[in-house]
Amino acid sequence: ELLTLSDVLEVSGEAGDFTAKIRRRARYVSLENCIGCGACFEPCPVTAANEFEEGLSERKAIHVACAGALPNAPVIDMEHCLRGKDKDCQLCKDACMFDAIRYEDEDGEMTVNVGAIIVATGYRLGDVRQFPEYGYGKIPNVYSAFEFERLRASNGPTSGTIQTRDGQKPQSIGMIHCVGRDEKKYCSQVCCMYLTKFAHYAFDCLENVRVFQFFKEHSIPGKGNQKLFEEVKAKGVDMIRAKALSISANGDHSGVRIEYEDEKAEKKAVEVDMAVLAPFMEPYPGTDELAQLLGIQLDDFGFIKTADYDSVSTTRSGIFAIGCVQSPKFMNDTTIQAHIAAGHVLSLTGE
Repeated sequence: ELLTLSDVLEVSGEAGDFTAKIRRRARYVSLENCIGCGACFEPCPVTAANEFEEGLSERKAIHVACAGALPNAPVIDMEHCLRGKDKDCQLCKDACMFDAIRYEDEDGEMTVNVGAIIVATGYRLGDVRQFPEYGYGKIPNVYSAFEFERLRASNGPTSGTIQTRDGQKPQSIGMIHCVGRDEKKYCSQVCCMYLTKFAHYAFDCLENVRVFQFFKEHSIPGKGNQKLFEEVKAKGVDMIRAKALSISANGDHSGVRIEYEDEKAEKKAVEVDMAVLAPFMEPYPGTDELAQLLGIQLDDFGFIKTADYDSVSTTRSGIFAIGCVQSPKFMNDTTIQAHIAAGHVLSLTGE
C-alpha cells in the first residue's frame, strides 16, 4: 500500500512487531474519482514557484508535484489556494467533470503494524546561497546543478533547451566542482560524473560551445566512467584545477566572471555566459527529527548511521537505511542496497 502525503508521527515496538502512527495530510482531491486529466489546472487563478523546477517555472495552487508522480492526481496547496485565505473560489471544482474536488477533506491519522522499517528519504543538494562568493541567487546566470538538469529535461521549463535567463543559448559555460565540500568535510561522490554528463549535454545541444570545468580534486569511480570522461573531455572540455574561486557579474551584467587561483598560485579569470554549481549533497530536511522518532543514530555528518559490518542495518534492530539517507552514492549502489534490505526484511518477517 502506497501512502502519499503522509508523515510518521510515532513508532513503538521491536523488530518483527512495530506499530507506527501516521498522519495523512488532506489532498482535497478524490483518488477514486480523479483520472489525472489536468482540466482543473488552467482555470486556477493562483500561481506559485514550481519547487520541482527550482523556481524556473510556475505551477498552480492545484497541481501535480512532477511528471510521473504517484498517484497521478493533483493536490491543492492550501498555503496558496484562495480558499486557504478565506476567499470564495471553486473554479477547479467547476472545471472537473468527474466531481473529484473535495474542499471538505481533512488531515487524518492511522495506525499500521509492520515487521520492519526501511528508511529511504534521500537527500537534497545543499543551498549554495550560504557561500556568497559564488553569487548564486544574485547573479542571474549562475545555476545550481539541478536547475541545469531541469533545463535539459524535455519536460522541463524550457522543453530541453539550454538557455540563459534572458532566453539566449550560451556560447560558454563554466562548471564548478566541489561547492561546499571543504566546509562539509566529505565528498559527495557523484558530482564529477554528473558534470561530465552536463558537458556532454552542452556539446550535444549547443553549437561551438566552450566548456570549462573548475575543480580541486577529480574523482571518476566505477567501471566505464573513466572512458566516458575521456570521450567527453576530448570534445574540448577545459579542465582547470583551481582554488580560491569566486564568481561575479561581468562588466555589462549579461554574463559571469569566474576568478580563481591556479596551481601556481597565479590569479586568473574566465568570462562565460553561464556558470553551473555542483553543490554538496546533504540528508533531506527532517532526517534528524526522523532519526530521533525512530530511535536510531546519526553519523558525524548528519546522515543515518549504519553498522560497520552491514551496509543497511541502523543502530536499532529491525530498522534499515538505504541510499543517500546514509551517505552520498550512485543510483546503482542504492539499488543494490535496496535488494540487501529486502533480504533482511524477508529474513526477519519470514515472508
